[in-house]
Amino acid sequence: MRPASRIARDALALGGSMVRAGTTTEAIDNAIHKYIISQGAYPSCLNYMGFPKSVCTSINNVIAHGIPDARELVTGDIINIDVTVYKDGFHGDTSAMFGVGKVDSLGVELMDATRESLELAIDMCGPGVPILRIGETIESFVGPLGYSISTQLTGHGVGRSFHQNPLIYHHANEDPGEMLPGMAFTIEPILCQGVPDGIQWPDGWTIVTEDGGRSAQFEHTIVITETGVDVLTA
Repeated sequence: MRPASRIARDALALGGSMVRAGTTTEAIDNAIHKYIISQGAYPSCLNYMGFPKSVCTSINNVIAHGIPDARELVTGDIINIDVTVYKDGFHGDTSAMFGVGKVDSLGVELMDATRESLELAIDMCGPGVPILRIGETIESFVGPLGYSISTQLTGHGVGRSFHQNPLIYHHANEDPGEMLPGMAFTIEPILCQGVPDGIQWPDGWTIVTEDGGRSAQFEHTIVITETGVDVLTA
């Protein structure tokens, strides 16, 4: 999984470097696609259950699965770029938020809180830790800040399959199971400024917040080791 995760990390960095006013998400998708192919890998999203592009680009009130298109980014936008790479029989999955030019303080705070919630969740991972601790950790951090957590989308096991067990809930839950050495999965919390409920567009993919509030997401692929956790996409 390390080669796939490394390529995904570098492809995400490439996409992030292109985020500026006037750039289209389609241009970002094209550049990332070409880079992944140049590495002898394949963009996992392309044609996955019919998804038409190589990455997901989710702007402002788009919770997830935004389809790259000809829309130009404008100053003040916040955008999530989600990249998954298939290499040598394994997938690596990662995403991050980027601000377009000067972003208002509330947008910056949302992105910072989302990143920190992911970091806190990763820090408590290790062999023998109940998987539900991830959701508990994120919710206990997020609650006092006034954000809501999307419960429609989860993290997931990843490896030879793009999506596999276990499901990783980012809110308090009672899901059974504990982390074991060799277990690989994503943690990818989505925080919303308003309600966490999402509506899917007619394209069958794009999910937007019900109230139009902005959302943010950060994601890493991790593997549980004998002594702790290794972040493969860092």
